[in-house]
Amino acid sequence: MITVAEALDHLFALVAPLPTERVALAQASGRILSETVCAGRDQPPFAASAMDGYAVRSADVTTGVRLQVVGEAAAGHAFIGKINAGQTVRIFTGAPLPEGADRVIIQEDVSRAGDTITLKDDLDTKTHIRPAGADFRNGDAIKPPHLLTPADIALLAAMNIAEVPVTRQPTIAIIPTGDELVQPGEQPGPDQIIASNSFGLAAMVANVGALPRLLPIARDTVPSLELAFDLAKDADLIVTIGGASVGDHDLVGQVAQAQGMERSFYKIAMRPGKPLMAGRLGNAVMVGLPGNPVSAMVCGHIFLAPVIRKMLGLGEAAAPRETFPLAEAIGSNGPREHYMRANIGNEGVKVFERQDSSLLSVLSRANCLAIRPINDGPRKVGELIDVIRI
Repeated sequence: MITVAEALDHLFALVAPLPTERVALAQASGRILSETVCAGRDQPPFAASAMDGYAVRSADVTTGVRLQVVGEAAAGHAFIGKINAGQTVRIFTGAPLPEGADRVIIQEDVSRAGDTITLKDDLDTKTHIRPAGADFRNGDAIKPPHLLTPADIALLAAMNIAEVPVTRQPTIAIIPTGDELVQPGEQPGPDQIIASNSFGLAAMVANVGALPRLLPIARDTVPSLELAFDLAKDADLIVTIGGASVGDHDLVGQVAQAQGMERSFYKIAMRPGKPLMAGRLGNAVMVGLPGNPVSAMVCGHIFLAPVIRKMLGLGEAAAPRETFPLAEAIGSNGPREHYMRANIGNEGVKVFERQDSSLLSVLSRANCLAIRPINDGPRKVGELIDVIRI
């Protein structure tokens, strides 16, 4: 058996960032920027009013002064002309500042009669002007890799960028295996269960930014598994669930190797998730996950998500860890690194008592995995423990 860190290194060695594609701005949210993009203009492209009021010359501003209103400027409709001494222009938020003006007096500080305004007492000292290029300048860059948020999409639009270079999303073919499985909504036989891992993993990889492809259940026969691999052959990553151990009915590894899989490793010193297999199969990477529901989901967090992030161009990094105090004491750990279902609360980390790898209800209540190193001794309340949020 190899360690979790060694297994992750092997997996990183099997994948590379995927190529760039260009997508419309409206489809770019949540994608990974793969090339530098630069603003095509200043923002704002002109000095603009930040308030509704009157554009004036600072030299004319004194308490009680009267100024003649010679025009109006609104957003999208500039005043054509120049403000001279003793003149002002009615201006609205976002409108270009007229030539000659260098200050905006807010409308609350003015009284108006016809085409004349009078400045009131106690004027504030702010100019209420947004300078040209105050937000960004022509040529300012957003650099990769970068996960594009809704705020980034607004920024790109303001930069006049209509198409965005992003990393192609990896296609993840997910193959549940086993005669005991039926799909949700079907009626299971007396010795069957509902396929759950595949749906949880599909949701997980979609959250990371990949495109899941749920394939039909592969039965515990060579022809059924061969058909499943054939359906998955154009994927970037093939994930099988179950059948990767060494039992008489565990045929996944046998069929994969018969189809040319170059195995990188098999078995990891971790709980849950010991019987995990990985390698290359044609142009795809293959990962064989254990069949127990919690084992498959935990391995998804620990291995699949970091591998997908590398394929998206986000570099090589294990799932991020944080450190919190224990809310309750826990016993010793054994010879495998243990990823225990737990909750982070106000008092710290509480590790659930039941850690059986078949208990999805426990996993559903967890918000983190508490990490126990190999042969870790008993821990007291208040001792620090590493966790991975899930």
